[in-house]
Amino acid sequence: MLGGRNPGLGLAILRVILGLIFLLHGWPKLAGGIEGTSAFLGSLGVPLPLVAAWGLSLLETVGGALLIVGLFVTPVALLLIAHMLAGIFLVHLPNGFYVIGPGQGGIEFNLLLIAGLLTLLLTGSGIATLASRFQKDIQVF
Repeated sequence: MLGGRNPGLGLAILRVILGLIFLLHGWPKLAGGIEGTSAFLGSLGVPLPLVAAWGLSLLETVGGALLIVGLFVTPVALLLIAHMLAGIFLVHLPNGFYVIGPGQGGIEFNLLLIAGLLTLLLTGSGIATLASRFQKDIQVF
């Protein structure tokens, strides 16, 4: 704790909230929305839209759950950043910046998610991660 601050706790809160957001966006797709997601991706010209829909839905759902528990945070964050960048360029960029208001459906939310994921990549996952339960103490001589 630094002067009443706890960066590890702050990072853990960020990690769990990001995980929850992705989990709650992915689960409805897996629970009956794959066809709609596939049709949407097909309309964007994404090759193999059904395969892509399954991949993105699993990434959001499983990746979100992994972020929540703090396991494989780095690879999951990298994949989710790529997913959010694809969303920006394929869907949101023509709508401008704002999610709500002028140019609805813009890049604002994707950028915020990317910023949070980059924070986890650059500073760590915070406290209370499942990964920390599996780490062994390594002695360096």
